[in-house]
Amino acid sequence: MSTTSVILQLICPDQPGLVSRISGWIASNGGNIRHADHHTDSGAGLFLSRIEWDLQGFSLDRSSIIRDLHSLSGDLGGKVQVHFSDELPKVAIMVSKQSHCLLDLLWKARSGELPMEVPLVISNHKDLEPLCHASGVHFEYVQVMAHEKSRSEELILNLLKKHQIELVVLAKYMQILSANFLKSFSSVINIHHSFLPAFKGAQPYHRAWARGVKLIGATSHYVTEDLDDGPIIDQTTIAVSHRDEVDDLIRKGRDTERFALSRAVRLHLRRQVMVYRGRTAVFE
Repeated sequence: MSTTSVILQLICPDQPGLVSRISGWIASNGGNIRHADHHTDSGAGLFLSRIEWDLQGFSLDRSSIIRDLHSLSGDLGGKVQVHFSDELPKVAIMVSKQSHCLLDLLWKARSGELPMEVPLVISNHKDLEPLCHASGVHFEYVQVMAHEKSRSEELILNLLKKHQIELVVLAKYMQILSANFLKSFSSVINIHHSFLPAFKGAQPYHRAWARGVKLIGATSHYVTEDLDDGPIIDQTTIAVSHRDEVDDLIRKGRDTERFALSRAVRLHLRRQVMVYRGRTAVFE
């Protein structure tokens, strides 16, 4: 079994000696670095860093690590996040009627491929309740009515708080979350069934077929107030031909959706994604 590691994510103004200063602090406390990834956005004048090192043998405990790194980021004029690899965030999955992404996420969570707990599935339909019960996952049905949407979202937010949810994954949840919801809970990942920015909104496979495209794709992104316009985490594509009908595009697209969503969730859980200026840096 692998030992626990510390994961640092830092964004700060670019300046000389940053790598030396951070790695020097780790070395001075006996840290053995596993991974070190850096990126400089010259246009924005920003430096992004993700460094992961072994907790075993490190001279500081967890609370001291967090304290010292926040102090360091303050000196650098930046923002820092500190995580530990043995953390298992609690994740809620929201669905409507389609099961393919939900099944994939539940299986990968149970097998350990995704380091998370799934204590809750929320849906605006009851179709997938038997599947969740068979998987041993608590299912909540929250009806969404257009004239009472704020009430539905309030119920969902209360459920997220009750179950101490850290991340919401929209696994084919065919509803748009309001700006008020996202102000209260902003850590949300969505899967959209097109290669964004192409074919935003509804029925992308139908519109892709009408245009005679030769590639279709899926895009996993963080959710923002702008529909299908949040920072992109991962994208996948698959070839289609003139022989394919809309149903063929939908069938093939399900594979791309599963892969793009589970990969994006894993990247997020492994703290390999950093968001800045409305986009992402993904350190693999």
